[in-house]
Amino acid sequence: MLKNLFFATGVVLLFAGCFSKPEQVASTLKVVDPKEWVDEHTLSNADSVAVRHLHLDIAVDMVNRQISGNALWTINNNHHQKELILDTYDLTIDSVMVDGHLAGYQLDSPIKFLGSALHIPINENTKFVMVHYKTGPRARALQWLDPQQTHDKRAPFLYTQSESIYARSWIPCPDGPGIRFTYTARVTVPQGLMALMSAENSDVVNDTGVYNFRMPIPIPAYLMALAVGDLAFKGIDDRTGVYAEKGMIDKARWEFENVGRMVGSAEQLYGAYRWGRYDVVVLPPGFPIGGMENPKLTFLTPTIIAGDRSLVSLVAHELAHSWSGNLVTNATWNDFWLNEGFTNYFERRIMEQMMGESYSDMLWELGYQDLQNEVMALGADSRDTWLKLDLKGRDPDDGLNSIPYEKGCHFLKMIEKAASRDRFDKFLVKYFDANAFRTITTETFLNYMDTVLIKKDTVLRKALNIDEWVYGPGIPANCPRARQELFSKVDAERTKFLSGMPAEQIAFVNWSAHEWLHFLRGMPDTLRADKMVLLDRAFNFSTTGNSELADEWYLIAIRANYRPAYPAMERFLSTVGRRKFLEPLYIQMMKTPEGQEMARKLYTRYKENYHPLAQESLDRIVLKLP
Repeated sequence: MLKNLFFATGVVLLFAGCFSKPEQVASTLKVVDPKEWVDEHTLSNADSVAVRHLHLDIAVDMVNRQISGNALWTINNNHHQKELILDTYDLTIDSVMVDGHLAGYQLDSPIKFLGSALHIPINENTKFVMVHYKTGPRARALQWLDPQQTHDKRAPFLYTQSESIYARSWIPCPDGPGIRFTYTARVTVPQGLMALMSAENSDVVNDTGVYNFRMPIPIPAYLMALAVGDLAFKGIDDRTGVYAEKGMIDKARWEFENVGRMVGSAEQLYGAYRWGRYDVVVLPPGFPIGGMENPKLTFLTPTIIAGDRSLVSLVAHELAHSWSGNLVTNATWNDFWLNEGFTNYFERRIMEQMMGESYSDMLWELGYQDLQNEVMALGADSRDTWLKLDLKGRDPDDGLNSIPYEKGCHFLKMIEKAASRDRFDKFLVKYFDANAFRTITTETFLNYMDTVLIKKDTVLRKALNIDEWVYGPGIPANCPRARQELFSKVDAERTKFLSGMPAEQIAFVNWSAHEWLHFLRGMPDTLRADKMVLLDRAFNFSTTGNSELADEWYLIAIRANYRPAYPAMERFLSTVGRRKFLEPLYIQMMKTPEGQEMARKLYTRYKENYHPLAQESLDRIVLKLP
């Protein structure tokens, strides 16, 4: 288990010195008691055996759906430990070598969520440990797709999703957010396919099927990523570009036209982008989340390609992770808000800079609505609504909800308002620089803020009400709320429609997707069927190409038993694998006997189109599995 603060802040800084010179103020940080930092979700002993570098040499077998090869770890055993312990999940260990010699090993029985600890004997002089292994059929990180499950339907596809603790299902590794290492890789794939990683990538297909990768900046295992498929590349500017299947590449390149501008806007706010290139890859529709901030190469769902650039704020979110999450990383999954709360705040600042305050106000209001709904679902007094989570003995994915995202970013918005934007921005620039390539806890951040931002300002400290936000449930009374300049007009049009105004008379000119989403979210729970018909006839919601609007419309359709929308909803559920969309629809269907029958039929039919992580969630929702 990761037991103390020494590893993450000590060893990591040996690497970080090559990339960033921390501010002098960093030395004034109050030290967190090591007993307060325990990563309950790694079985490794990376706190006492430092892992410095990983070299992967693996082959991807698309026919048998297996990754096999070896993981060579460079370690430092300064604490004279007798074993190296690595995390694994459903891996077959073929052999282990220590400093070039065959060695024994022990693979423990699996623990729920965590997998099996791999024990490897070492001595104080050990430098290299190599594990020969292959993945199993239950690898939670991997989705193997047949050609028919891809956009172009020409070649198979593989992609990984390592967050939160799933890297261990395709690499034997110390798998915790507070454990960083550099890596290189040699990946062999079937000829004609392209391999990409969260590293320096090629933009052309290698005829040999062998690809070499290099990540010289230390990253945690959850940012290890691999994608293999029939992919093409198009540049956006000299440091940004997009990968996608060939039949989608032109559409994707158009959709992401402004990504280069986003990088520039982010740098104007909080300092230089430190990862070299920023590219994105559009994955097949089974990808279970919106995006994953893998360094140098963001993984994206195709559901944000709406044809009008209306959903690209998600790219701003993943880009912002290049500062919050990838640059400054949460020590444990209990500190997850340091990752996502900061990123949500940063995303909205980027979009405000690019699109204006009225536009970002809509993002803030929709996020506040998500926060309200999450608190209502969890319970206003629930321990799970604290920013500082307690996930001991649980799957860390239990914390992947709107609390760290929305309560976290509203906490930061509140600090901005209390301290002034200029003062808070200067603080954040110092924060990112002083803690670059470091891992911190919630308490370390609060100590840093107290030292650098609050100082002796007792009025500000009282106004922030920190304990209620971080160590208290629900939504604090001083939670900021965005202006309703645009949404108030939407509310007025919705009210007129519900009072009898024809749908065609709704004053929707120049409405964005966010305004339409707010329009639909405000509909009564039991909208009458005749109103559904009028809206659908006027605006074609059942067949919209905007996934956010489609999902909201189908939720309303299920509640209203609006059957004309069901064929389009089935097509949606057959192709979209994003849990954000799947889970609410299946939950809504399961509320009535008729809906339960429909949910079981649809889930049985399309289950294999979904990522293993989505399947786990839907097994519980639809099949009532534990």
